Amino acid sequence: MLYMCYGVDGPDGAARRDIAREEHFAYLKAHEDILVLGGATLGDDGVQRTGSLLVINVADRAAADAFADGEPLRKAGVFESYTVSLMRRGQWNPDAAPKTAEGG
Repeated sequence: MLYMCYGVDGPDGAARRDIAREEHFAYLKAHEDILVLGGATLGDDGVQRTGSLLVINVADRAAADAFADGEPLRKAGVFESYTVSLMRRGQWNPDAAPKTAEGG
C-alpha cells in the first residue's frame, strides 16, 4: 500500500534540518526497500526548503506510522505539521521524471 508522508517546515526548520540531515539520509538508505519517491519541497525560488515528501510502499497503516514516527527530521522537530495519508497509485510515468535532483 502506498502512503504519502508530508511534512511542512516550521519557522526554525532549516536549522533543525541541518542538525538531522546525516541521520535522515541514513534512515532513507536503511529503508530504500520501501521508499518509492522522496524529496524536499521547495519555495518558488527553487532554493528555500519548505518541507519534505516521502512516498512509501508498506503493508499497512501501522507500518506507515512506524516509518513516519522514526523519521529523523520529524523527530528533530523540523516540521510544523506532518501528515501520513494512504494513497492510490494513479498515473505512473517515471520516464517523465527529471534526470537530476535539480530538475534538469
